[in-house]
Order: sequence, then C-alpha cells, then structure tokens
Amino acid sequence: MNITIILIGLSVLLVLWVISTYNFFVSSKARIKASIQEIGNQLKRQADLIPNLEVSVKGYIKHEKGIMEMLSEARKLLSKGQDASKQISEALSGLKIVVESNPELKANTVVENLMGELRDTSDKVMYARRLLIDLTADYNVKRVSVPSNLVANMFKFDELKGLETAEDGEHLTVSSAEMKSPKVNL
Repeated sequence: MNITIILIGLSVLLVLWVISTYNFFVSSKARIKASIQEIGNQLKRQADLIPNLEVSVKGYIKHEKGIMEMLSEARKLLSKGQDASKQISEALSGLKIVVESNPELKANTVVENLMGELRDTSDKVMYARRLLIDLTADYNVKRVSVPSNLVANMFKFDELKGLETAEDGEHLTVSSAEMKSPKVNL
C-alpha cells in the first residue's frame, strides 16, 4: 500500500516535471522569437530616425554658418573702412529670426542631441542582441543538460542558433590597439 502511494506520488512528480520542462522550452522559443523581432524593431527605428536627425542637424548648422559668414564679411568690410550696412542688415535680419525663435545659437545642442540619439539607438540594438544571445544560450544549455535533455529529445526541441555571426574574420580577434583605452581628442 505504501509503495503504491510512493509510486503514484513519484509518477505525479515526474509528470509535473515533464510539463514544467516542456513549458520552459516552449516559452523560451517564444521569447527568442520576440527578441529577434525586437532587434528588427530597433534596427527599423535606427533606419527611420538617424537620417532624419542628420538632415535636421545639417540644416541647423548650415543656417548658423550662413549667419556667421555674413557677420564675418561685414566685419571685414568695416575693418577696411568700407560701408557694411547692407551686410550687417542681412546678418542682423538672420539673427533676429534666430533670436526671436531661439535666444541663442544652438548648433552644439542639436549636435549633442544627435549624438545622444545615436548612442541611445546603438545601446538599444546592443541590448536587444544581448537578450537574444542570453535567451538562446539558456535554451540550448537546458536542451543538452541532464535530465531536461530527456524532455527536449522526447518533444524534439532542436538547437537554436540565436544571433549568427561569421565564423572567421577580424571580429573574432582583439588586436593590441583594441586592448588600449580609447583616447578622445577634440
């Protein structure tokens, strides 16, 4: 009688373990698929956002550069003792527009925002790739580990490749120059 209860209890535990392990594999595959979609989502965001920001920054820098060039030309004329009223008037009209809409020239702020967006986008893509690598590694380790490999083999859960990279090339080695801390020289 006691042996029968023990065997029934062990059978129930075994079935619960099989169900739990099966659910791990199924949910892992779904999360891996979602992480692949997130990589695509972030790359799409990058492809849409960065060119538009680049055009905006170039336009803003061009606008400020034109104003500075007009002021520089007017200054040159004044230093030669020539009449620069026309150039000053044109430059000031450009400055009025800038001053009215923005109290100061802000090309550096726009460039900083662009750099921030580039960094943020790069971080999001890297995070999405990292997540895919981690999820795939967890899945594949569990797939080959004892005793979960029994469930993986029983339900034919195949190995997943995750993020694929070329198996040869410079990205597999780290040069001595890459081992040094980068120096920023502005």
